[in-house]
Amino acid sequence: MSKIIQTPTEKREATEDVGRNIADNPTMGDIINRRYSRRGFLQGTLATSAIAVTVSPLALMAAGDAQAEGMSTFSFDEIAAGVDETHHVAPGYNAKVLLRWGDPVLADAPEFDPNNQSAAAQEKQFGYNNDYVGFIPLDGSDDRGLLVVNHEYTNPELMFPGAAVERDDEIVIDEWTKEMVDIEMAAHGGTVIEIQKGEDGSWSPVRDSAKNRRISVSTPMEISGPAAGHPRLQTSADASGRKVFGTINNCAGGVTPWGTYLMAEENTHGYFLGELPADHKEAANYERMGVPGGWYNWGKFHDRFDLSKEPNEPNRFGWIVEVDPMNPDATPKKRTALGRFKHEGCETIRNKDGRAVSYSGDDERFDYVYKFVSSGTIDDENREANMDLLDDGTLHVARFDEDGTVEWMPLIHGEGQLTAENGFESQADVLIETRRAADLLGATKMDRPEDVQPNTETGKVYVMLTNNTKRKEGDTNAANPRPENAFGHIIEISETDGDFASTKSTWGILLKCGDPSIAEVGATFSPATTEDGWFGMPDNCAIDADGRLWVSTDGNSEKKTGRTDGLWAVGTEGEDRATSRLFFRCPVGAEMCGPVFTPKGETLFLAVQHPGDDGLATFENPATRWPDFKDNLPVRPSVVVVTKEGGGKIGI
Repeated sequence: MSKIIQTPTEKREATEDVGRNIADNPTMGDIINRRYSRRGFLQGTLATSAIAVTVSPLALMAAGDAQAEGMSTFSFDEIAAGVDETHHVAPGYNAKVLLRWGDPVLADAPEFDPNNQSAAAQEKQFGYNNDYVGFIPLDGSDDRGLLVVNHEYTNPELMFPGAAVERDDEIVIDEWTKEMVDIEMAAHGGTVIEIQKGEDGSWSPVRDSAKNRRISVSTPMEISGPAAGHPRLQTSADASGRKVFGTINNCAGGVTPWGTYLMAEENTHGYFLGELPADHKEAANYERMGVPGGWYNWGKFHDRFDLSKEPNEPNRFGWIVEVDPMNPDATPKKRTALGRFKHEGCETIRNKDGRAVSYSGDDERFDYVYKFVSSGTIDDENREANMDLLDDGTLHVARFDEDGTVEWMPLIHGEGQLTAENGFESQADVLIETRRAADLLGATKMDRPEDVQPNTETGKVYVMLTNNTKRKEGDTNAANPRPENAFGHIIEISETDGDFASTKSTWGILLKCGDPSIAEVGATFSPATTEDGWFGMPDNCAIDADGRLWVSTDGNSEKKTGRTDGLWAVGTEGEDRATSRLFFRCPVGAEMCGPVFTPKGETLFLAVQHPGDDGLATFENPATRWPDFKDNLPVRPSVVVVTKEGGGKIGI
């Protein structure tokens, strides 16, 4: 038997496979069990009802005919699942690399030289591990706009020549320098870059655009909202508690209806070293967040990432950062009204009453789903009037009840158990310790909530639940029969009367992921789904111009599923419900992020993250040299742009 070797990314993720939520709140498995087991018992058809809640009866009856006749809301020839060194897209489409790690972003940026990297150069170049991608049209154009991209984290073993060595079936870096750390810090954050479509239909960056910008750990930012200025956010470098340098671990994000860029800070705990005394006032708070994670060596060279020297610094991360991409000199703001936790993303829509509604998942096993509803309304005639809209409103956390309803519970100081008796002296405390506040309200423990995507046309909201390998045997049931949910599932929320600000909604399961040909996996893809069409570990998602759902994945690999990560088109309505088709496939070792469409749906942007991160991969010996395939260039995370040959909408 061959030995299973974990990549550095997998090892890091394994440290997260703990589930720090010790609250007694019901898990999603408990809720599914009570809801569907009771229904099945009363009807005497447990198995049938379990399938029916994930795949409509119409879909079950029509699946065979639909497959034979090619009936689908999607129209493209599916590609084969598999694993190799490059990317693949459906026939009839072009998929070209638009931006690579190290490409110049600012006009005076040097060309990428992997053997002579510097923090100063990286501050002007495209960052590492591109995750969220957003597109903001300029002057209403579908062919010219600003691409906004998060840079979540770094893979130093793939970045730095001569740094990594193999020892005892592990890849390690023995000697860290301040220069290496500073380059890593500069490679984090985000990119704002103007792009345009040429007459030949190809996209390219506008290198000399005045709007181009790199955001990193050194970028000055403002802390705003209810927690701004609180003593728990004050440090020796910032006695005001209102200023902070930079943003880290920006996973997914969002673009607001008024055209700003939201960067979600996720696994910020991993950047801190050091210890606090057991009786320190922040000890319980940091334990709930997993601080310190010790993933990086930044604290050895920068005091603010060492708890023993700056014990309040972790409270200044874990927020949503709002950036005005139209003004490269504008100071980004950390919007504390949206809570502090491991934000996977922040998708914001205009509600029918004009208020802004933002959805976020807390990406850890047994944590929660949130939505924020602004107090004020969006002013479509005055963009500047919306710039602080996210500083005032109500943050809610979801409780999924067994009767099929969702209760959105407000996190407001002084209400319920969110009082001084429980350690919450103000709304600032509630937001700094959002997780603990949600624990006390009885929110439902979820299986790693990632992207939460509203569909304004249908009033539906899709929650990507990547997996939860810590789910116990007692959580099993006919609708979710896996004691270790290794493949995840997708929840569909229906907001009452299309009111996204509603405090009561309904929910169901769109599908459970994994290989449907293996009975014990318990996947519930439609029978029309082919052997290439199923997937595991849903992560990011997008709704296109026609209201259709596209899902990208994180965690598929040759040893787990026999396929790489990629992008799948997933039916949500009628006879096509829960039918999935593979559209794009990543190179080996890569995770699929993004995705985002231009408003007309004729261009799709995808982020290929940590390509080549497979097995004992290093700078000198990656699993692939995608996308350049040159011996003198390392593997490079990149944004890919997809268009249809001859033009037209993607997937139609």
